[in-house]
Amino acid sequence: MPPRAAPSARQRRLGTELRKMRERAGMSPLAAAEALGTNRTGISNLEAGRFGISEERLRTLAAIYSCTDRPYIDALAKMATLREKGWWEHYRESMPTAALSLAELEHHTRRILTVQILHIPGILQTEEYAKGVLLSDVPRPEPTMLRQRLSFRMRRRDVLDKNDPPHCMFLIHEAALRFISHDPVVALGQAEYLRECSERHNVTIRAIPFNAGIFPNTGISTVYAAGDVERLDTVHLEVPHGNVLLDAESHLEKYRAILKRVQEISLTPQETMLLIESIIHTLRKDR
Repeated sequence: MPPRAAPSARQRRLGTELRKMRERAGMSPLAAAEALGTNRTGISNLEAGRFGISEERLRTLAAIYSCTDRPYIDALAKMATLREKGWWEHYRESMPTAALSLAELEHHTRRILTVQILHIPGILQTEEYAKGVLLSDVPRPEPTMLRQRLSFRMRRRDVLDKNDPPHCMFLIHEAALRFISHDPVVALGQAEYLRECSERHNVTIRAIPFNAGIFPNTGISTVYAAGDVERLDTVHLEVPHGNVLLDAESHLEKYRAILKRVQEISLTPQETMLLIESIIHTLRKDR
């Protein structure tokens, strides 16, 4: 079987974890290859996500590396044996890899904690609001590209309705809530949709108030996605030059602390709903 030309984020992550496991064991790629009965190129391809790995072979590698963390090994085996293609694969020719990786991350996680400063989180966007956000891009997307991106954005919302959906906590800055859109109809529709989403059992919305001032990671939109075990958590950052995925244990610890601090300064869900209700009231009055 030829190597994968474009491994998915999940496939790359599995390879990364195999590399980390080998490095924790203090083994070189060559030593690992000899113990497994393959060559160095085979180990390199596994660790790059270019080749898949069977559950049996994965557990053999774990034994070679003297890894005894059973929940971690079981979680990796689950990643290795999942063969279904996600809906996002249908957009591989039209969407950037970073967008596909985020959709895949959202689909497989058991818990999402996100901080958004300037925009409503993608999973919570109405079609009209999302269209406005996409049209603000420079360069402005052509009509065909706009339709594809909008369709992709709307498909991401389906994660809230899947079987065993993730619990999602959205920490949204008050600026994003108050300055939703210059179009009052779009703004009202988005605010009402936030209120509707807040009634879901797996959704918690909390506002970061203006008076919170400066806080850790101010200005950077962050998604923290929980894996089946803690060391398989992932941080997704939206930065000016693109998107970044972080999985090093030091980074995960740092962002757990950052997000804990942001939660401490955020309004409660009840206070947030009062704020959203006041925004809805103002938008209705100004129509």
